[in-house]
Amino acid sequence: MPIKNILVVDDSPTERHFLSELLMGAGYQVSQCDSGEQAVTLSKALLPDLIVMDVVMPGLNGFQATRQISKDAATKHIPVIICTTKSQETDKIWGMRQGARDYVVKPVVAAELLEKISKLN
Repeated sequence: MPIKNILVVDDSPTERHFLSELLMGAGYQVSQCDSGEQAVTLSKALLPDLIVMDVVMPGLNGFQATRQISKDAATKHIPVIICTTKSQETDKIWGMRQGARDYVVKPVVAAELLEKISKLN
């Protein structure tokens, strides 16, 4: 299924703006939210084609939200790309174990993120 609609999840307004502009510039439709709890709720309501998920957020963090989304029958088909400052190999392995399909370290390199998205198509 081609990726058209992307949910960007990040508690930083600056990061949400940067990622949204990047993705909209590449032709994607973008929805945004600022918490793991909202990501879980919106993933069910919007059924986006992809979720770009930050990790370090207050409340439900990105790893926890990814796990909930990837385990729920209604949303488990939605790929998640973790997008975080957490750059250790153990973080990446943990993120993938939670159900993420890929992992990008901030600061985001636009070409790298767009390439990872195109590989999911």
